[in-house]
Amino acid sequence: MLRSLALSIFLCITAPTMFEAAARADVPTINTLDGAAHRALSSNARERREAIQWLLQNGDRGSVAVLIQLLRWVPDEERAMVARLQALTGAQAGSRWFDWMIWQQSHPEVAPYPGYVGFLADLLAGIDPRFRRFVRAGGAREIRAEEITWGGVVVDGIPALDNPAMIAAADAAYLNPDDAVFGVEINGDARAYPLRIVNWHEMVNDVIGGVPVSLAYCTLCGAGILFDGRVAGREQPFTFGSSGLLYRSNKLMYDRQTDSLWNQFTGRPVMGPLTGSKIELRVLPAVLTSWGPWRARHPNTRVLALQTGFVRDYRPGIAYHDYFASPELMFPALVKDMRLSQKDLIFGVRVPGGVKAWPLAVLAEGAVLNDRVGLLDVVVVGDAQGRGARAYKADGRHFARGAAPEELLSADGSWQVSESGLTGPKGETLPRLPGHVAYWFAWTGYFEDAALGGSPQ
Repeated sequence: MLRSLALSIFLCITAPTMFEAAARADVPTINTLDGAAHRALSSNARERREAIQWLLQNGDRGSVAVLIQLLRWVPDEERAMVARLQALTGAQAGSRWFDWMIWQQSHPEVAPYPGYVGFLADLLAGIDPRFRRFVRAGGAREIRAEEITWGGVVVDGIPALDNPAMIAAADAAYLNPDDAVFGVEINGDARAYPLRIVNWHEMVNDVIGGVPVSLAYCTLCGAGILFDGRVAGREQPFTFGSSGLLYRSNKLMYDRQTDSLWNQFTGRPVMGPLTGSKIELRVLPAVLTSWGPWRARHPNTRVLALQTGFVRDYRPGIAYHDYFASPELMFPALVKDMRLSQKDLIFGVRVPGGVKAWPLAVLAEGAVLNDRVGLLDVVVVGDAQGRGARAYKADGRHFARGAAPEELLSADGSWQVSESGLTGPKGETLPRLPGHVAYWFAWTGYFEDAALGGSPQ
């Protein structure tokens, strides 16, 4: 269904003016791979067929990425292109574009021909000319261009919420106590961002407690990550939108200041003007929880207003319902680590010197885990509703559950749990660590052989 929709959109909105050179009668005979690749995008059906036939007969291993890309868009030649891919690679990857994309992820040694980025830019521009802002020949990049895929929407087709209207908790009659929310508190300013709204927008640019932040939510990889928009050496904070492009089933967001593409999972620019700058956004603590418990802990919280300025069906369980209910991925991503199923939810923590994840299932009902991440002792406190967790620096202490969700016990007494940290019996504090929920495939895709935590203690 997704491929047929994508094909319909591609064929309907590919503008003839974009490929008018390929449609002229005086176009020279195809004699190069680059020429064939670009003419395979022609609005002229005859020229498109001729170019594909040339690729099927003459393409070398440099054409593998082109053939895999075309496999998504030209179902009439699917069998012939698969046969050619098998001959060029010696692989039996399968019969679908999805299968060959996964094969390609595991074979970086099969590099595309030098002009591939230009071909990709033309292909994407046929869907939306604005994609040329991000993908253009000669630009710097830190990711493999052949792994960039179209996510089924145009640029900003999933619109960000910018400084959205917030209302008092008492006025949020549209919310149910068990509705999932991202909860954030910075400098005493508590905010709740319901998933039934954020699922439709995937990006919220806001200012919380005086701090400019971006809540970047990738529905495909189940990860909502709160980034500090401030970067040392830059006067203006970054704000972000959704590019409509994906990398390994993870959204590529873009900053509105430079049109660089960023990896949503790592917070790093990976294509465009900022590539190589070594910028990495700081991750801030946020929790995935339910509206009822969040409101009880933060009675003065504000929450997204239902009136966002966009017409969407914000009822619970509407957006991405089928995807969330399925064990399958919508877009290709190689999963090497099978310790968990690809869409098992985990809670992961990244600190200097190490990363670690825990299956969300072992954190249910407010479970407390004492563990180590890199060189740090940490305590992870599960959400009572089983949606997420909070992590804190433990500093050598061993904690157990207290009488209330806001209390932990250690050998030196009772500790109070807050969004910013733990406060001990003598007023000492232990800071909160940034962590977030994600699907296992996304976490292990960026942290191969990452440590995996076990049972509560």
